Amino acid sequence: MTADDSFNRLDDDDYPAYTMGRAAEMLGTTQGFLRAIGEARLITPLRSAGGHRRYSRYQLRIAARARELVDHGTPVEAACRIVILEDQLEEAQRINAEYRRAAESVNPPTAA
Repeated sequence: MTADDSFNRLDDDDYPAYTMGRAAEMLGTTQGFLRAIGEARLITPLRSAGGHRRYSRYQLRIAARARELVDHGTPVEAACRIVILEDQLEEAQRINAEYRRAAESVNPPTAA
């Protein structure tokens, strides 16, 4: 791996750069919380060669949203389900916007 490859990974939201301890510290939570949202299948951390959990920035954003819900009294399992549904809704809205743009490029709206 070259130095350029390493620097390019700094901008990659999916690169598993953070250990469990560092991720928990950044989120202001416990490692147990990260394990719980992993067990609820909200995020699936990658494993290092030594078997240690590694988290990406994208996963940390998802975990932060779950923590926000839990901090407001939502049970962990429910918080995970809410975050999953929010993510699915966002993806559906993105796809709908793409379809709308594609349809408008084929059939541009006419001026009345």
